Amino acid sequence: MGVRNQTQVVEFVFLGFSSIPNSHLYLFLPFLAVYSVTVLGNLMIFTLIQLDSSLQSPMYYFLSHLSCLDICLSSVTVPKILINFLYQQQTITYNQCMTQMFFLMTFTVTEAALLAVMAYDRYAAICKPLHYSRLMNTKVCTILAFATWVWGFLDAALHTALSSKLHFCGVNQIHHIFCNIPPLMKIACKGVYINQLATHIATPFVGIAPFLFTILSYLFILCSILKIHSSTGKRKAFSTCASHLTVVIVYFGNGLLNYNHPSAGNSLETDTLVSTMYCIIPPMLNPLIYSLRNKEVKGALKKVLESQRKGYIDHRNSKGEHLQNL
Repeated sequence: MGVRNQTQVVEFVFLGFSSIPNSHLYLFLPFLAVYSVTVLGNLMIFTLIQLDSSLQSPMYYFLSHLSCLDICLSSVTVPKILINFLYQQQTITYNQCMTQMFFLMTFTVTEAALLAVMAYDRYAAICKPLHYSRLMNTKVCTILAFATWVWGFLDAALHTALSSKLHFCGVNQIHHIFCNIPPLMKIACKGVYINQLATHIATPFVGIAPFLFTILSYLFILCSILKIHSSTGKRKAFSTCASHLTVVIVYFGNGLLNYNHPSAGNSLETDTLVSTMYCIIPPMLNPLIYSLRNKEVKGALKKVLESQRKGYIDHRNSKGEHLQNL
């Protein structure tokens, strides 16, 4: 393997699937299926929000951003995995690795911040209903959405710049299935301390803070729901945030498992499974959660399908009449 200045490798080898014989034969179709469902499902949610007037609210505005994020997050890792399966080689160039890590961090940090913003939206809707239109007007929603993307971009730019200073002393085998800071620091021989320090400083702001803010928002929401006297009112209030709460549990639960599970003593298969659960499965589940648990989304989908069906029938009837006239 080529080495630059005796310290910097020019290509990395992923070992995440190395313990699975003929992994390209068994895993290509499952990963392709997951990626297809992710892209089509999130694209469906995004399109419905743009087309249906009943979904033009702050909650669905943020959901459209979440759908875009999930498509981007999945596209950062899965296509490269699929290409490696096709060519039967688990490699990535140094520049591709840095690029993949940058966008992976951008989208994961942005999604954590966006979920916190969505929790605040639900708090404002349930706990401050009389002030909701002022608290979550169009300008505020736009600023909050833009801020989450900038927050993710800045964090990723910092960590990628620091990671580019790592030296690997010719070691190029990554015990992972994609590029990320922890596995790169494990094989680095120089420049690790500053990266560890930056990670420890950033984690409370980009990971813990959004999680605690989300938990705090839902504690206030729960208190407000418990004050509602009618059971119907309680169900209606809870139903407005049930889908988001489920997504929060899936995302932050997998995040905590991915970044806090003890690597010592864990097999490579376990680490690979945890990584897959964190970056590949949640983007697929999010549109399923919102489409199955949200009546407004299901209603919008039903209207679109009925409209398409009616259009098809009208087109077929008009074509039949045209043929009869001939």
